[in-house]
Amino acid sequence: MNKPTNQTAFKAVDILWDDIDTVMLDMDGTLLDKYFDDYFWEKYVPQVYGRKHNLSPEQAEEALLAKYRSVESTLQWTDLHYWTKRLGLDIIALKQEIDHLIGVHDHVVDFLQHIRSTQKKLCLITNAHPKTLEIKLAKTGIGHFFEVMICADEIGFAKEQVEFWHGLEKILSYDKRRALFADDTEKVLRAANQYGMGHLLHIAKPSSQLPTRHSGDFPSVAHFGEIILP
Repeated sequence: MNKPTNQTAFKAVDILWDDIDTVMLDMDGTLLDKYFDDYFWEKYVPQVYGRKHNLSPEQAEEALLAKYRSVESTLQWTDLHYWTKRLGLDIIALKQEIDHLIGVHDHVVDFLQHIRSTQKKLCLITNAHPKTLEIKLAKTGIGHFFEVMICADEIGFAKEQVEFWHGLEKILSYDKRRALFADDTEKVLRAANQYGMGHLLHIAKPSSQLPTRHSGDFPSVAHFGEIILP
């Protein structure tokens, strides 16, 4: 939820494509514009929640922010059924009401097409709830690019937890030393790094409405246009 600030010092990108067999990509903020998610949770849900409980926008946002933080970086954070029950709102229906805000980042489709033109295995790895994945794939049409799509719900841990990565290796056949994983969240990349992922990439502009924020710890690009294969 924190808004990023501009940074100038960050690691240069030097991806050794010949050393990579598997490409794993996060969805929200990496492939898709995170503006939808930020607006949904920070503005739209508080509006609906506030009307239901006769709260001002500020009161509703403050109340929900505390609830969000209580489960941040866990599977509950992305569990639509959990939030429907906890907030007394039909979260799935609310997402569908504003699904026109769901969008694919620039250069993503070109990048996915490049990867598919190689012999590399392409996988979507997301914390998103399966219903969220369904809604976003229906809106964007990018699902056909991926050989495998895995939600953290299948593993039982969020990507921020190193246990997720050990669980992923049990159900997805790949050599972690020859795999690239891209994500917009440094905490997730740190867990993947701790697990031993061979190649990591940080996406520095997850939302079209926020400034670019490069990572000082991981190779970092604003968009996939910077690393499209020759």
